[in-house]
Amino acid sequence: MSGFLSLLPDISEWTDKAREDFLREHVDDLYDELTEGMTKPLRDQELCFAAAERYPGLTPTRAEIAAESERKLAEKEGVEIAQGLFLSHVLASPRAGSHLIHTMLRPTQEALERLEDFRASGVADLGGAEVRRRGRAGFLELRNPRHLNAEDDTTIGACEVGVDLILLDPEIEVGVMRGGMVDHPRYAGARIFGSGLNLTRLYLGRLPYVFFLTRDLGYVNKIYRGLSGREHRPEEPEQTTEKLWIAAAETYAIGGACQLLHVMDHVIAARGCRLYLPARKEGIIPGASPLRLPRFVGDRLARQAILSGLEFEAGKAPAELLCDEVVEPDAVDDAIDGRIEALTSSGLVNAAANRRALRVGQEPLEIFRQYMATFAKEQAYCHLSPALVRNLEEHWNAHQRNV
Repeated sequence: MSGFLSLLPDISEWTDKAREDFLREHVDDLYDELTEGMTKPLRDQELCFAAAERYPGLTPTRAEIAAESERKLAEKEGVEIAQGLFLSHVLASPRAGSHLIHTMLRPTQEALERLEDFRASGVADLGGAEVRRRGRAGFLELRNPRHLNAEDDTTIGACEVGVDLILLDPEIEVGVMRGGMVDHPRYAGARIFGSGLNLTRLYLGRLPYVFFLTRDLGYVNKIYRGLSGREHRPEEPEQTTEKLWIAAAETYAIGGACQLLHVMDHVIAARGCRLYLPARKEGIIPGASPLRLPRFVGDRLARQAILSGLEFEAGKAPAELLCDEVVEPDAVDDAIDGRIEALTSSGLVNAAANRRALRVGQEPLEIFRQYMATFAKEQAYCHLSPALVRNLEEHWNAHQRNV
């Protein structure tokens, strides 16, 4: 039996190679077939399931993913790697990849269903997040107090719906993202912008691989690029419904929370707030930070942050490269109000136009598409690597924590 088991890695490598050979040759035709000539928008996970139904063995089925979700990370069978390979090849195609990105930038169905009520009440309780309209601003508050506002499968959908509502409401001119108050004894009554990925749920196998793609193609990219129009016109300049965004970073912005600072138009940080990317200790790719962080801090500091765990602290050099304002913790509310007034005083059209012009020069859609093609494949192997399990146990004592 041991001899048979020793062949499994080789069989897996052979199967992955066969999938990639097929996708290199047929990905555009396959994408056209699944999306009915690009008339049927399918988000990343639904696209994977549609491929599984049409081409058995190319990607895992719903049942296989459901079974995998019941296993701890160390016990998973690795079927999600096929999703990573599939999405990587879709994104690598200029034609299919740009359409998938366009699809992921469309407003969610839940947001469309909630919009009328939100416009009337100005409040939407989404569970893992809450949205409130106050004057010309829409406040998105991440709420996962038990886990110090970590992101996971219980918050990602809520955050995306919240971003959609802010972008869809014509009375809102600027979005503000902030962490809710937490109930941990050490931080009682404090706001935390975010503690990154919920590593306990990751270790226990509750976070699927596609979480990483959905997050960065979904609500994070919507903050950066806005909502796409109904028609996909890749030959034209980016035309999206977008607004300016402010981040209020308090206590700390770790991992994914730090990544969010890279897509904000203005970052207000409470003095002493810790800003860092624990990618080295986790063993995964920190979203789109390898693409975006060098624009803010330069290549050398970005490498130190991502590869060696360099931490930034608001109020101390070189954290000023990540922050626009550093204020005392009790002055954050006033700073937010002042910045809302400053950003909305010259009009939304002018602000969105300048924002779009800056983005075209910094991160054209094609650059982002190519990056995400690489991310989709590499993150799949990182997510299912034994090294990730070891890192979680060694650095985070994940095996001793409860959900």
